[in-house]
Amino acid sequence: MQAAISQRVAQIRQWLIDNQLDAILIPHEDEYLGEYIPAHNERLLWATGFTGSAGMAVISRDKAAMFVDGRYVVQVRKQVPGEVYEYRHLIDEPPVQWALDNLATGSKIAIDPRLHSSAWLSRTREQVQGELELTVIAENPIDVLWHDRPAPTLSNAKLMSLDFVGVSSADKRAQIAAALTKQKADAVLLTQLDSIAWLLNIRGSDIPSLPVLLSTAILHADQSVDFFIDPARLPEDFSAHVGTGVRVQDPAHLEASLTQLGGKTVLVDPATSNAWASQTLQSAGATLIAAADPCLLPKAAKNPTEIAGMKACHIRDGVAVSKFLAWVDRQVAQGNPLDEGTLADQLWTFRCEDSSCTDVSFDTISAAGGNAAMCHYNHTNQPAPSVLEMDNVYLVDSGGQYPDGTTDITRTIAVGEPDAEVKRTFTLVLKGHIALASARFPKGTTGSQLDALARQHLWAHGFDFDHGTGHGVGHFLSVHEGPQRIAKAYNPTALLPGMVLSNEPGYYRADAFGIRIENLELVVEVETAGDMTMLGFESLTRAPIDRRLVDLSLLTDTELAWLNRYHQTVFAVISPSLQGDDLAWLQQATAPLSR
Repeated sequence: MQAAISQRVAQIRQWLIDNQLDAILIPHEDEYLGEYIPAHNERLLWATGFTGSAGMAVISRDKAAMFVDGRYVVQVRKQVPGEVYEYRHLIDEPPVQWALDNLATGSKIAIDPRLHSSAWLSRTREQVQGELELTVIAENPIDVLWHDRPAPTLSNAKLMSLDFVGVSSADKRAQIAAALTKQKADAVLLTQLDSIAWLLNIRGSDIPSLPVLLSTAILHADQSVDFFIDPARLPEDFSAHVGTGVRVQDPAHLEASLTQLGGKTVLVDPATSNAWASQTLQSAGATLIAAADPCLLPKAAKNPTEIAGMKACHIRDGVAVSKFLAWVDRQVAQGNPLDEGTLADQLWTFRCEDSSCTDVSFDTISAAGGNAAMCHYNHTNQPAPSVLEMDNVYLVDSGGQYPDGTTDITRTIAVGEPDAEVKRTFTLVLKGHIALASARFPKGTTGSQLDALARQHLWAHGFDFDHGTGHGVGHFLSVHEGPQRIAKAYNPTALLPGMVLSNEPGYYRADAFGIRIENLELVVEVETAGDMTMLGFESLTRAPIDRRLVDLSLLTDTELAWLNRYHQTVFAVISPSLQGDDLAWLQQATAPLSR
């Protein structure tokens, strides 16, 4: 692989010379700027060998550097040849700063405007002003040099009935159009694939783990939509499904349609739409309103039908996860040395027993022993998957995609008899999980205001975890959905009833063990003695939390009661679908704990 990467970098350097350029930035993102990208758009992987979900490379005529965040500092050294690339930290030493430090004043850096947000390009131009020149390129050299590039996976659209989504596309378009009128906009450019899927009540399988269609849309203030997708991918009853006013156009017509918006006022989300689209609109004479994608909040606050679906799919998902956990315990008891890949495959097999499960919602994190200390570990990136380590823990973070919802669950389980320190830290994580799950907060509260609840008990012992506490989750859409989030970093989005977020505090001790406990939580209104509108969480996830790892001396009576109630609920909803050894295991795994 090193030879192939060296050759590709050499080809890019020749392209730089031929075009009188000094460097090029290669981000992980494609033109849709999403977290998940299809194989044919994995340009960063082609140039570097890196398979992670975030990163950037800079290639100059005589140097090259690969930038990743803390999740990938181990992985990058295994995948990206150090003889070709320097390893750099994406946050501590950003790529543009590296370019400023390593390139001569006046150097020209190639930028593909389709692969960067307009907000990023504006910030970067200010940052390099007077020192480096950003050169916008019309054609990406990787697209020319990548001779064995896979063909796009272009699936047929699946129409989502009202039984699943609850609100018609026509009603959703009316709602968003009203918001546009309020903002004095004539149209909005929609580039977030899950926003388009939500708005038109359609799904697809163009991208692994994300049930969307590669497409773009323009919604006008008159509620009509220009939908840019190959019409051959749409079923005959598509028009009847979406209602009047949806014009299907070939994706090749997007640039011309943007140009036709000259003289109009167009809302564009600078964080989620690429710079090429904004430049095309501005060149045509359109007035841009920089504002958040207006589908984000309505999509995040699930309607009653979506909520019912999320609850239903979590019960079925809980059955699969519980069967898996029971199976793991039996294998360990029999002395079978399972490896991380076998474990992940078996979990998928149990999920597939439910015929409605269409895909994983992300690549399963199956981590034994010290590997669990890498919070975004992926066994498929290792020379060989590790086997379960006795008297330690196994961490599995996984999820499924169902027509009625999306799941995401992490369980850390005992393998043999972990020591007292593992149990102590597990219990501190559990206390934080319970504190957040039990929180009551006034309307208008943001996730960043709640984050410390999940960390307080770890902090009291000098511990912490280096990731967010909770992310939004879509309804048969992205497992990582904004704009809501629970994290240390400030987030201005107030939590709304119907939002779904993860609750996943953790603790990671390098080369030793890792712990994370994750449920999905539904934001609900709760009754209190006061006269304020108060919100709280209702746990959606339905699978046992490992009682064997709980240090009872660290739990308060209230926390113990929460855990016992949770397990009582899990047993009530899961047990009808289990039998034999699995049912016996569930009875033991959810039995009340007492001092």
